[in-house]
Amino acid sequence: MDSVDAAGLGIGDEYPPRIMGVLNVSEESPYDPSVYDDPGEAARYVDEELIGEGADVVDVGIESANKRFEVLSAEEELDRLDVAVETIESVSGDAVFSIETRYAAVADEALSRGFDIVNDVCGFADPKMPTVCADHDAAVVKMASPPDLQRPGAVEETDWAARKSPDWASGADYVDMVYEALKQNGLTEKTIVDPAFGGWSEAKTLDHDRETLRRLREFRALGRPMLVSINRKNFLGEVAGRETDERLPVSLAATSLAVERGAHVIRTHDVAETRDAALIGAAFAERAPGGRDGVAVSRLEAGSSRELRAHLRERGVDSDLAADWVHHALEIDGLSADARAELSRLAPERGAAVVADDGRALLIGSTASLARLADRLAGETDDLAVVGDEIARIT
Repeated sequence: MDSVDAAGLGIGDEYPPRIMGVLNVSEESPYDPSVYDDPGEAARYVDEELIGEGADVVDVGIESANKRFEVLSAEEELDRLDVAVETIESVSGDAVFSIETRYAAVADEALSRGFDIVNDVCGFADPKMPTVCADHDAAVVKMASPPDLQRPGAVEETDWAARKSPDWASGADYVDMVYEALKQNGLTEKTIVDPAFGGWSEAKTLDHDRETLRRLREFRALGRPMLVSINRKNFLGEVAGRETDERLPVSLAATSLAVERGAHVIRTHDVAETRDAALIGAAFAERAPGGRDGVAVSRLEAGSSRELRAHLRERGVDSDLAADWVHHALEIDGLSADARAELSRLAPERGAAVVADDGRALLIGSTASLARLADRLAGETDDLAVVGDEIARIT
């Protein structure tokens, strides 16, 4: 995992999780507490509510990325940049400042006038963005997005058959598309990846966000630090049945999970609380490198075959090897005695093993052996067919 130096702020496995507070100077932005159009008032908010509560980075938005609003042109964003620049010049606290934009011209101007980081919600759809950031030696957040300046985050609406290949597109799920979108147009040496949580398009579902959080470790295979923006998102509120203003507890729970699974920067409106939750996640992560005499060893964190396949692919190794090397132990409840007996008979024939006791079955095997068993169970009775479906989903 490569770390990133963002204007002196280290971001990566060897650093504590970083908190990115949010300031909007766009009247369209939906979260009122963070919206300011007066530089003096905005600076006070940054000093007291963001930096004062522990924000390492302040992300300044000059345009709402909400799909309900018309996209501003680069010229219109530049017209709003003065307020953002005056704000950061008036801030007395110590923080790194990020400008949220999709345009290389806006990024160039902002970096020239005091900003430190670019937060690109269109994922290098402007082909000049990587060069501009590299020329300024600036860190850049690359959000997963199609190569289209008008549709940030809409990865599932990309024509992947044409952009990648028909075979790949036919087998790719949503998280696969996010991963591939992050690779499109490359990564700079100071890129921070963002898997694009939130309702970026009409085709995006809450299940998509849940699956992205569940499989977050896969993005570590890209070898870059990761930012997540999950604060009060709908997919969390739906789980707990909470509206936006009641979603702080679920956001904090998800923050701890995200950091434990590999996130290095958390973008949030609730800085103090999110900082604490992120520290809990970091305390129980297993990424800290160890070793001596100049030799460091760190855990790869590949608990599933999908995660290991991602690491192997990025290293140019046959990803099918993951099926033989990742092993699973699955506990199965609710089967009848006859179904447990049949499972115990079928599993060894596919290279897996079953230990049945007290009405439960413990199924053990490699991803490859369990895949063979899942295929076989597809033709069995209802209970065993369900077991086969769940094996395929989990592994």
